[in-house]
Amino acid sequence: MNSEIKKAGTEPIACFLIPKSQIIQPQKTIAGLLALALWLALAATAQAQVRPYIGFVYPAGGQQGATFLIRLGGQGLDDVNAVLVTGSGVTARVADYYRRLNNQELQLLNEQTSVLRRETLSASSRAMLMQPENPTMMSETSTNRPASTNETTFSESQTEAALKLLDKIERRTLEYVPTPACAALSSVVFVEVTVGPDAEPSEREIRLVTLRGISNPLAFHVGQVAEHSRKPMVTAMQQVLGKEAQALRKRLPGNEEDRIPLPCTVNGQIPSGEVHRYRFQARRGQRLVISTLGRALVPFIADAVPGWFQPVLVLYDADGKEVAYDDDYRFKPDPTILYEVPTDGEYVFAIHDSLYRGREDFVYRVTAGELPFITSAFPLGGRVGAAPNPEIKGWNLEDAQLTPLPANARPGIHSLAAKRKGFVSNRLPFVLDLLPEALEVEPNNTPATAQKVTLPIIINGRIDKPGDWDTFEFAGRSNDIVVAEVRARQLDSPLDSVIKLTDAAGVMVAFNDDHEDPGAGINTHHADSFFIAKLPADGAYYVHIGDTARQGGQEYGYRLRISPPQPDFELRVVPSSLSLRSNSSGTLTIYAERKDGFAAPIKLDLTEPPSGFSASPVTMSATQTVARLNVKTSLLSTRQPVALFIFGSTKVGDQMLSRQAVPAEDRMQAFLWRQLVPAKDLQVLVFDPASQPPPKRIAPSRPPPLALTNAPVLTNTILTNSITRTNVIARTNSIAGTNSIAGTNVTAAASKPKFSKQQVAGRLRQLKLLFEEGMLTDEFYNEKVAECEAAE
Repeated sequence: MNSEIKKAGTEPIACFLIPKSQIIQPQKTIAGLLALALWLALAATAQAQVRPYIGFVYPAGGQQGATFLIRLGGQGLDDVNAVLVTGSGVTARVADYYRRLNNQELQLLNEQTSVLRRETLSASSRAMLMQPENPTMMSETSTNRPASTNETTFSESQTEAALKLLDKIERRTLEYVPTPACAALSSVVFVEVTVGPDAEPSEREIRLVTLRGISNPLAFHVGQVAEHSRKPMVTAMQQVLGKEAQALRKRLPGNEEDRIPLPCTVNGQIPSGEVHRYRFQARRGQRLVISTLGRALVPFIADAVPGWFQPVLVLYDADGKEVAYDDDYRFKPDPTILYEVPTDGEYVFAIHDSLYRGREDFVYRVTAGELPFITSAFPLGGRVGAAPNPEIKGWNLEDAQLTPLPANARPGIHSLAAKRKGFVSNRLPFVLDLLPEALEVEPNNTPATAQKVTLPIIINGRIDKPGDWDTFEFAGRSNDIVVAEVRARQLDSPLDSVIKLTDAAGVMVAFNDDHEDPGAGINTHHADSFFIAKLPADGAYYVHIGDTARQGGQEYGYRLRISPPQPDFELRVVPSSLSLRSNSSGTLTIYAERKDGFAAPIKLDLTEPPSGFSASPVTMSATQTVARLNVKTSLLSTRQPVALFIFGSTKVGDQMLSRQAVPAEDRMQAFLWRQLVPAKDLQVLVFDPASQPPPKRIAPSRPPPLALTNAPVLTNTILTNSITRTNVIARTNSIAGTNSIAGTNVTAAASKPKFSKQQVAGRLRQLKLLFEEGMLTDEFYNEKVAECEAAE
């Protein structure tokens, strides 16, 4: 198993075990060899199909109407050729790609650099010598002047090209780290992004496409205010226990603090041990919102504890006094500071990791300014078909208007935002349901004052103050099945609910604090409560709801469903992208979340697949929660990725239920836990394995080798650093009259160590890659190839 892929939270390379029947036996030598050859071919195929992975995007967003360069770090990104961004108004193209170099390739680049520097130095020296000491005294009869002028022009052109290549190599080698902190982030793709002026401010998803695969998605935000980005990090070095300081970034003086205007979004990457500071001017009475995106950009880091970047935000006044602090916003790891400025002056906010960890995937976006921000909405949902009109609370919301939901919005979780003076606020989830709804009415703290309801019902309520309980009474009959479900934390309410069911005598019938929700995505605390209970007798029953930590306030809203079971299910499909070879098939994993005791078969199938795609329907049994769907293609290839849709259907009584499978990524958290993180699309790419990408650069044709008697004086280093020793071909400074080489050189040639074909082939591959990337000149490339041929 590839440990680098496992660290990244992606699927490991497939491992094959040879069946006992395929072990080579003396009497089955030919059959055994054929089986072994087949196994090796399959293993090579599996390794060639490593799914592209991206671990960070920096900066993870940009302003409307801007064009800018971003970096995406990952692995398996060779031959990257396209960028996918969800939504409209954003276009992107691949500008460059830096794969991870090895030591031998770095040595080649160093040698090329030395050659270029000598050439540029020589050209500069020749140009200086050709300049007359007194231009006014030039001889009018000189016949060599035009030729000299042409020679100088040629030299200047060559020098300019050499300097450009030197700069390119320098930028490339600056990215080199011999032992990266995370090898799964060490390949870097540069993407040019253009955000249209009318692009909707919102979170998008960005993916990379290679010739043979589609990466996982990561968050990318379209913003409205001016953006400021710190210089990108190079790949972080691995930290050795006890020598962590050696891996810290060496930062130039003055880079600790940046000055910004408000409003502004700042982008940065936190290296290990660093604190980033931003200074700004503020006026008395300003209601500042300083909100952070960190964990929301890279939700899970497989090899980190905790399993994500945990930002800490601190605000200081002009005297350096701390005036505000936040290390999370309610239950979310990303902090937000709400601060009313008491006096005019300069202020500074600082951001760092709570444990002072860091590397290139510790990415943040902090937006600061007097911007609209919703802290709570009530109610948290409504009935399908009714116009939502929740009451919103927050900062800078005077005269703000809620963004409307689509007129045909279906049951499920949607999002609401407020718009004020052209700026759009943060977004809050808002759920639509089909059952009757009611508002909580106080006082209802005890059974004696309980609010009477008729089932089925969804109650919109709040735990108004610390220690508050809300109680609801309903009439039940013996052996009735009753479900109580709270939706609060999944709707961004800080409520950590606890519910219980008691009878008229106060005897507890059911109780629940936390209920695991497989569809919770990045919400790792399953704080919403749920129980399903059979009533023991006829009579009055009471459902009580409170906060586990006995907290409360206007933002502690909830939706409490009390009803008979409403059998239903949700589906997740993993991964959210699939690569298929020509005329082949691939497998997707489908997870089913069964609700309210739902126990019925679920038929899985593609819905209206594009031409060339098909799948044999699969039926989950009544108790099955995981199944695999085999997707087939008859196509040779697709020019670009296509979207597929998987639906599950079943019959409940006389009603047919159909649910679309939500694409998701199986991500690892802190070495151990796995989460299904929802994505927007299920993308599929078909590629022709026989098709090879066109060469990026055509290797020059080399002149035939000179005869040895005419060979120039030359000392060549062959395969330096690529093997355990250096081989030097000795040449004489003069050729003997008999056209034979001096005896000492014959001895040296005879003792020349031999290199294996594998070593030479590896060297040639390195040369080819560097040449195609434009890192080597024709002359240097030819010289090194000749060395390899001589060594072979």
